[in-house]
Amino acid sequence: MLLATGNRLVANKGKSFQGSNVLGKGFILTPDQADDLIQRDPRNKDVLFPYLNGEDLNSRPDCSASRWVINFHDWSEEQARSYPEVFAIIERDVKPERLKVRHSKNARERWWLYERRRPELYSTIADMDRVLVVALVSRTVMPVTVPTGQVFSHMLGVFASPDLAHTALLGSGIHYVWAIARASSLKGDLRYTPSDVYETLPLPAATLRMEDSGRALDGLRREIMTERKIGLTSLYKIVHDPRDLSNEIQAFRETHREVDEATADAYGWCDLKLDHGFQRTRQGIRFLISPAAASEMVDRLLELNHIQRENEAQSKTSRSRATEKATRRTTEGDVLF
Repeated sequence: MLLATGNRLVANKGKSFQGSNVLGKGFILTPDQADDLIQRDPRNKDVLFPYLNGEDLNSRPDCSASRWVINFHDWSEEQARSYPEVFAIIERDVKPERLKVRHSKNARERWWLYERRRPELYSTIADMDRVLVVALVSRTVMPVTVPTGQVFSHMLGVFASPDLAHTALLGSGIHYVWAIARASSLKGDLRYTPSDVYETLPLPAATLRMEDSGRALDGLRREIMTERKIGLTSLYKIVHDPRDLSNEIQAFRETHREVDEATADAYGWCDLKLDHGFQRTRQGIRFLISPAAASEMVDRLLELNHIQRENEAQSKTSRSRATEKATRRTTEGDVLF
């Protein structure tokens, strides 16, 4: 297998993000605290939001946030103070700690705001109802769709594409083996970095088969987690346990098999035998495509990455030359007339 040293692709830029770095426990509230603030003044809804982190995503059956967070967006201190009860919490619980921060002048001087709000993330998804998110440190590496209208933690990767074909792609073994080749690990967990994994992944054209398999994956997964009252981590421990031969889990494995085959077909890899089974990996035993197929996939993805990157570079050069030519023609025209 070639070393997966793929380049970031222009076509993937602006589609994946890391969540907000709040930097201050004082921003975070229990649901009861948030509800009490809203009951006191309905205007407080403007600055109170569910706060989704990686632990919630992977442990709760509905992948929902267990806590809320204060969010003054990118407002001035004066505008933030117009919500006095909420601002008082930040002034009391966040300001003293922020003033001690040495590594960030912004964190000290704009202590009522997140250190990194990620405005590019929220502006991109502003008109979306749902997005795909993944815990950046986990064993599952399994993105799921969740509602927008909440603050995403810096320990989440957010993909601004909630369509079902993308659910299939990012839930596929193909995406997983590329992530393994591109990402680092932390105590056995994979550390997913959107810029290193997603932005370097050549994307296939979406197909109806991918949409159908993505719909089946999302639906059956939610059904099992709801019925068993388990989260993603617990579910995939069962899926990757060869001793579990229950009809429900067998059906879910078949759904993942179809997701992988649909995605491979979208790449045009009809010749590649995936040979699913229980494979030994750095993350333990996993129900996955065979090591031989995984190695071949990484090689093919790397080749596609290099071809696409070269085409993008040539396209950029052509556009630059065309712009230069048009500018020169305009300048010459100005001289003549």
